[in-house]
Amino acid sequence: MKRPFLERVPQSVTLLALAPILVVQGWRTVRRTPRLDPATGDEQGVAAEDGQGGAGGAGPADGSDAAFRLIVLGESTAVGVGATAHAEALPGFLAEALRERLRRSVAWSVAGENGATVRKVIAGLPPPGGAVPGPDLVVVAVGINDLIRRRPLKRWTADVTALITALHRRYDGATVLVAGMPPVHRFPAIPRPLRLVLGARAQAMDRLMREAARAGGALHAPMDEAMARDRRLFASDGFHPSPAGYRAWAEDLARVVPAGAAH
Repeated sequence: MKRPFLERVPQSVTLLALAPILVVQGWRTVRRTPRLDPATGDEQGVAAEDGQGGAGGAGPADGSDAAFRLIVLGESTAVGVGATAHAEALPGFLAEALRERLRRSVAWSVAGENGATVRKVIAGLPPPGGAVPGPDLVVVAVGINDLIRRRPLKRWTADVTALITALHRRYDGATVLVAGMPPVHRFPAIPRPLRLVLGARAQAMDRLMREAARAGGALHAPMDEAMARDRRLFASDGFHPSPAGYRAWAEDLARVVPAGAAH
């Protein structure tokens, strides 16, 4: 039995036919999507085991050497675009989730940049902290800006591999967790068919990211597609997570971290 005609049309032909529509939709999406600022406030904190670490148990750091140490690196989602404070974005909520999972205080910090690509994250890795203890867990959230810039998949794979290698060298002994690509094909801010085209490429990038993580001795945490079905988990731009979205994402990430990471 023959496949339907559209399934037999090469992808390149389909994209060529859709090119004028995709260009217009891309232009309109950029113009209409609100530009949100990164989260503000403290860029480090502690989710104390007794729950007294501040708002939500993720307040300013107390410098405890006994705490499990977490650092979050990457692009706009790492720096909390869509939330007002880092304690109410990925770093703070992930610290809370890890505190519950590991039964231990979690000291968190964040270092990232809105608009960063993988190569920019590598170039911007913070310098060694001297006497400051290194992290137990490094979480990196990247990929959307490489997607938007249409980074060739072969180079994308090489970039992710280089990032994982750089993180292992920079944070010797730390567990490295690579957050998977989001379900772009469900982003409210992006219209069809652009959403489907970008979503398909994001899925391809995520598969390559997962393979690179496995080969490089890192963890990979796919983002639950069900999250994208709840509009309340998106910020007002329909592109970034809301605080509720960051919390749900953080809980998914924490489940991937083995209990043995708390060494």
